[in-house]
Amino acid sequence: MIDLTSLSSAATVPAMFLVGLLGASHCAGMCGPIALVLGGASERRSAVIWGYQLGRISSYLMVGLAAGAISQFASQWLALAPLLRLLAAALLLAMGLYIMGLWHGLSHIEKLGARLWRRIQPLAGPLGGVRGAGGAYAVGLVWGWLPCGLIYTAVGMALASGSLLDGALAMAAFGIGTLPAMVAVSWFSGRLTGYLQSPLLRRISGLMVVAMALVMAAAVWQHSGHRSAMQSSDGEPQQHHQR
Repeated sequence: MIDLTSLSSAATVPAMFLVGLLGASHCAGMCGPIALVLGGASERRSAVIWGYQLGRISSYLMVGLAAGAISQFASQWLALAPLLRLLAAALLLAMGLYIMGLWHGLSHIEKLGARLWRRIQPLAGPLGGVRGAGGAYAVGLVWGWLPCGLIYTAVGMALASGSLLDGALAMAAFGIGTLPAMVAVSWFSGRLTGYLQSPLLRRISGLMVVAMALVMAAAVWQHSGHRSAMQSSDGEPQQHHQR
C-alpha cells in the first residue's frame, strides 16, 4: 500500500507550487489588471514588473511564516495536525470547484477579507505613479494582501505544514507558482488574460486541484486508521498481562 501520509508531507512544497501554477486563470482575473497597469507604468518596465512580483511573493512569505508558527504550536501542543490537514484539503477542494465555476463558496471568504483590504489598499498609492523597482516592490507588498480565494487556500495549506519554516517555504512556492502567469500577463497584455480564463483550461486546472485535495484527505484518513491500529496493538499486551 502506498503511504499517502508520507507522500503528502513530502509533496507539500511542490503541491503549493502547482496550486499557484494551476490557479493561473484565477490569478489572471484577480491580479491581471494590476500587472497590466504596472507593466506599462514606466520605461523601466522590466524592473517595475519584477519589483512588483518580488514584493507580492514577499508578502506571501510573511503570511507563511505566521501560518507556519500557528501550525507548529497547534500541532505540537494542541494535537490539531489532522484537523488542520482536513481544513487544507477542504479549502483545496473548494478552490478546485471555484476554478471550474461549479461552486463559489470561497467568494464569501473573499468578502470577509475585503474589509481588511479597504484599510490596506490606500497604502499602495496610485499604480500609475510607480517608476522604479523600489516603488513597485512596495506596491507588491501591499497588493499581496488582495482578498483572493486562491491565496486563502494556500494559507490553509501552510497552516497544515507543521512548522514555521515549512509554512514559509510553502507560501514561497505558491508565489513562485503564480509567477509565469503574472509575468506573462504583464508582458503580453490582456490577450493572454483571456486565454488563461478559457473554460477548458479552467476545467483542467480545477480537476487537478480537486485531485490534490482528495489525495490530501485520503492521507489524513490513512494516517488516522494507522494510528488507531497502532493503539489497538499496543493495548493487547497490557490486557494479556492483566489476565
